[in-house]
Amino acid sequence: MLQKIFGFNPQTMTVKKEIIAGITTFLTMAYILAVNPSILADAGMDKGAVFTTTIISAIIGTAVMAIYAKLPFVLAPGMGLNAFFAYTIVLTMGYTWQFALTAVFLEGIIFIILTLTGLRQKIVDAIPLILRRAISPGIGLFIAFIGLKDAGIVSASDTTFVTLGNLHSPAVLLACFGILITAVLMVRNVTGALLIGILITTIAGIPLGVTSISSIVDTPPSISPILLKFEWSNIWSVDMIVCIITFLFLDMFDTIGTLIGVSNRAGMVDENGRIINLGKAFMADAVGTTIGAMLGTSTVTTYVESASGVNAGGRSGLTAISSAACFALALFLAPLFLAIPTQATAPALFLVGVMMMHDIRKIDFNDYVNAIPCFVCIVLMPLTYSISDGILLSVITYVLIRIFAGRWQELSVNMCIMALLFILKYAFL
Repeated sequence: MLQKIFGFNPQTMTVKKEIIAGITTFLTMAYILAVNPSILADAGMDKGAVFTTTIISAIIGTAVMAIYAKLPFVLAPGMGLNAFFAYTIVLTMGYTWQFALTAVFLEGIIFIILTLTGLRQKIVDAIPLILRRAISPGIGLFIAFIGLKDAGIVSASDTTFVTLGNLHSPAVLLACFGILITAVLMVRNVTGALLIGILITTIAGIPLGVTSISSIVDTPPSISPILLKFEWSNIWSVDMIVCIITFLFLDMFDTIGTLIGVSNRAGMVDENGRIINLGKAFMADAVGTTIGAMLGTSTVTTYVESASGVNAGGRSGLTAISSAACFALALFLAPLFLAIPTQATAPALFLVGVMMMHDIRKIDFNDYVNAIPCFVCIVLMPLTYSISDGILLSVITYVLIRIFAGRWQELSVNMCIMALLFILKYAFL
């Protein structure tokens, strides 16, 4: 039954490992339960309703990924996309949150059409294999940076942009302890090392005052204030078109980058380097976005934190459905799950970053015509805080270098078209 529903292979997988992987993924991304309502509340939306919708949309999108695509990836409202929703469309451009939700809904419909026509698959196939190999280590650096930043080990600096955090802070010391203990567990090949590390660090934070549990059970708020709240009066405006296209670029290449990077790391590719069930994964993403907008949240996307579950051994839809079950529990146990501090999940993100550097050895850095675009991809993901920007700029670099180096014959028509579209995106959006 598990094999039929979730693609579980009893010869190479274990139920225990898949469930632990699902819980691990959930814990590393549980911060979205607090962050997404906070961001969308700034746009004027009901915070409690957004909390409930965040969970429901994550459950639906992840369940589609688990059962239809049979892959271990987890979906939820995406970071960056929710910030564009609240701080650009609503607070900067001056539109209502209903206008922004309409843009997300229309983007989801377009994504479904693009997936049905196979266009998203063609975009992935057009990206050269050498660039696809750079995506995984780029994401590794990106999520490691996220972990270090959230833990306070890396902090902002007016002079140097980033600097070492306050090592006298109990919270920072707790994160350092978490990295050490989790690393030791990994080195000793302890099953569920990432999950155990999160739990130990959370418990260790109680006497330090970093972990605080006020209650355990609570009733989820109603989603009626934001359910199906669309605004159709401006759908043909230039601003609506710009918003939809921007959502499309951000969501498409965040998802493409995550799926390529994590799948390559997990070996979930065929002999030609193509991701297994990629089209179905795209459909899960598109359906999640569409339903999420109807429920009242910003774009639902595949989470890069899925890498933590994959690196914990998750390989099938059973991992994803385990994460979805955790989200369902979180509806009623929100205070308990939200008590897990970022200092406890940061070690998992940091060490997943270590694991995802694996593919960097497949890049020949003596061949500059390939090395430079790959380096652009790897270094700009963390420095721009964006998977999509890393991919887009690396594709532009790949094409321009070959043109000016006289090696234009190595380029495909699709690559040239993509590079032109990306240049226009940066020029006008």
